[in-house]
Amino acid sequence: MHTNSQRMSEGLIYLVGFIGAIWFANWLVSHWGTVRFGDGPWLIPVWPGGFTPSGNPVYAPSGVLAIGIGFTLRDLVQRRLGIRVTVLAVVAGALLSAALDTSLALASGVAFLLAETLDLFVYTPLQRRHLVAAVIASNAVGVVVDSLVFLTIAFGSLSLLHGQVIGKAWMTLVAIPAVYAIREWERKRGSGLVEISPPVA
Repeated sequence: MHTNSQRMSEGLIYLVGFIGAIWFANWLVSHWGTVRFGDGPWLIPVWPGGFTPSGNPVYAPSGVLAIGIGFTLRDLVQRRLGIRVTVLAVVAGALLSAALDTSLALASGVAFLLAETLDLFVYTPLQRRHLVAAVIASNAVGVVVDSLVFLTIAFGSLSLLHGQVIGKAWMTLVAIPAVYAIREWERKRGSGLVEISPPVA
């Protein structure tokens, strides 16, 4: 059986990873990428130019490398430690990011909190029946909402929305095999889930 201590230990690993992903995403946007236009964020290509009408690659802020994985870690934190801890983790990640850039910290914090609220209607009720499907559905909603809010607050523009969504979708696909492996491991040992009541429609 999945004991409380095992659940807590695994939850703490996901928690540290999630907080770290928020901070690292903001660090990447501020410090690393393949191209930067003026004082804007560092960017990376997420779709090749050979597959676009213009022939130019589609770019996204480099933070998508971390935040796409962060969505999946967020869901796993909720699964192990509950919604309250997940919200506190978002706040902690934003506060740590404030040392890098206050606008990025505010943008990522608000975006994640809004996405987490929507998660109550998507991931929370689905996770018990099918974890992989819950993560995919949750990330699909979170990717769009997070991108809209983050880009608006951080940069005052949605010009990078297309690339932001594509980049986060790629990282979600990368995480799916790991989520599937976690679910199979849970089935063998017992789920060890936190009891969460789904919202009333």
